[in-house]
Amino acid sequence: MNWTTYFQERLDDVLEELKTYVELESPTHDKAAVDSLGALIQERFTALGCTLTVHEQQTMGNQLRLEVGEGEEQILVLGHFDTVKNVGTLATEPWRIADGRAYGPGTYDMKAGIVFSYFALQAILENHLPLNKKLVFFWNTDEEIGSVSSRELIQAEARKSALALVIEPSFGEGLLKTSRKGGGEFTLRAYGQAAHAGNDHQKGVNAIAELAHHILEIQSWTNYALGTTLSVGTIRGGTTSNVVPEYAEVHIDVRVQIASEADVITSKMHALQPVLEGARLVVEGGIDKHPMERTAGTERLFRVAQEQAELEGFTLGEIGVGGTSDGNIAASAGCVVLDGLGPMGDGAHASHEHVVIDAIPRNIALLVRLFTAL
Repeated sequence: MNWTTYFQERLDDVLEELKTYVELESPTHDKAAVDSLGALIQERFTALGCTLTVHEQQTMGNQLRLEVGEGEEQILVLGHFDTVKNVGTLATEPWRIADGRAYGPGTYDMKAGIVFSYFALQAILENHLPLNKKLVFFWNTDEEIGSVSSRELIQAEARKSALALVIEPSFGEGLLKTSRKGGGEFTLRAYGQAAHAGNDHQKGVNAIAELAHHILEIQSWTNYALGTTLSVGTIRGGTTSNVVPEYAEVHIDVRVQIASEADVITSKMHALQPVLEGARLVVEGGIDKHPMERTAGTERLFRVAQEQAELEGFTLGEIGVGGTSDGNIAASAGCVVLDGLGPMGDGAHASHEHVVIDAIPRNIALLVRLFTAL
């Protein structure tokens, strides 16, 4: 069967379901709103016969685990339904269809991916297609703030899984993501000694000057060949221009492509020593998401995806990206991960967020084939 044609005939139903998801706004920090959409997702997947486990949370939305199939081996399917847009955004960014695109907050990042998974599973069950492994869908409610309450749950599932498929958006014209950089943020604080800039300049220890000595050094640790980048993104310090500043801080974004680089950069940050006499440095933060590296297992998994796409009449490409996802968390637990299996589109977190409608049938078709082939 050509599954792309199958879903082309059901495209209106897919869009209507996506509209329902989008119009249930679900910003990460609004537990009631997130759980409202979560209730709908539970209803949809349990109606297909999935076994539900709800991991209740105090402040975040409840994490959802849905299982279908039998056997010891499992495929972990990861996605999130929290968004960065506050309730009320629909008033200025409503659901709409124009120029072959479906617009609305959360369409691309990443409610469409969960909708695609639902329709793929529905097709598998209605057409009595066998599963080689059971499917475990883990739908996360706090990915947009770093998966703070779901990280350990994801890692636990990843350790039990033969592989993980992440239904985050694809890149560009449908490229799958076979590697992601890890990342994090350091804060470097400098403490000096305040003094009158005119009368007692020599008594002061300038915290801003102390940081200036370190900023260029930190930036110099960037190594494009290894995929390591450091960027001092913000700096704050001082009170008024006629006072030698006693305090200053910088925030440093770090991205690493190789896991060992996380340890290298962390060691360098904590090895920093004051340059000015009387100054003191404090380092906080760290690299909390390790990279999703492209391994031999990743390559094998991507080749399977390519073969399945060819059966649907299209070709798949791959790319490594700098942003992180829950795929990083699964990879840190030793699981082989293929990411970017969600919609084609653009505008994550932006007012023009959208998915490309013509690509939807093939997106879901690929999931049907992967869920049943792996």
